[in-house]
Amino acid sequence: MWLLYAVGSAFFAGVTSILAKCGIRKTDSTVATAVRTIVILIFSWVIVGIVGSADEISLIDARTLVFLILSGAATGASWLCYFKALQTGDINKVVPIDKSSTVLTILLALIFLQEGISIPKAAAVIVIAAGIFLMIEKKDVEIKDSRGGAGWILYAAGSAVFASLTAILGKVGISGVESNLGTAIRTCVVLVMAWLMVGIRKKQQEVRQIPKIELIFICCSGIATGASWLCYYRALQEGPASIVAPVDKLSVLVTVVFSYFVFGEKLSRKAAAGLVLLTAGTIAMAAL
Repeated sequence: MWLLYAVGSAFFAGVTSILAKCGIRKTDSTVATAVRTIVILIFSWVIVGIVGSADEISLIDARTLVFLILSGAATGASWLCYFKALQTGDINKVVPIDKSSTVLTILLALIFLQEGISIPKAAAVIVIAAGIFLMIEKKDVEIKDSRGGAGWILYAAGSAVFASLTAILGKVGISGVESNLGTAIRTCVVLVMAWLMVGIRKKQQEVRQIPKIELIFICCSGIATGASWLCYYRALQEGPASIVAPVDKLSVLVTVVFSYFVFGEKLSRKAAAGLVLLTAGTIAMAAL
């Protein structure tokens, strides 16, 4: 059953990227992240109410709570980086780099969670890494954008690093708490972090200036993210992080397909070959 939850997480995560891209064409990415987190927070606590796990808050021990908070902080950092990268880069380039967190997650799971890695699994990791490498064009590797700020590829890389930390910290943090409740608690942390960044950057006034159509897309992306999270952390609770994380990363297929039809973004032959390797390695990882 956990594998089905992981697949559901991948689908909703792929849809999230498309909806988010539509919602940040004019809206600042940090502001959009803060707004959509409100939607996710409401979504997650409604689910907690439905499953009736709210009363378990008092049973959460200090260690679990600390890891949930750390996982939420890592998620917030990953989101801020990811949506900044989406705003300035092509979605079918940003997403593969973000999905490179798969490789790092597997390595961290091996080190900190003692999840073993066999020779076939190691081979699958190499195939995934090769696929990601092929999807990154030489011209994409720019450390600065046209305005002299950090280039989108740096934000995408930062998103990948924090996403891998999210998976590991989340796996530890939900070991002693109902998955939906854990997701809701983490979302509270993300909300605080996102709005704190809005305050630091003095972007509060821009919230009222968000175009209505973009606000709709931002809210829809929040709903999709909430659904992805609920599936993902339920899968993490029941299955190994070294397999759940790769399956979740298949969302890149959903994103690439939708980016072609919605934004007209096409993959080069090299990038397409990389996508095939990335997919094949991920499927092999899930099957091992």
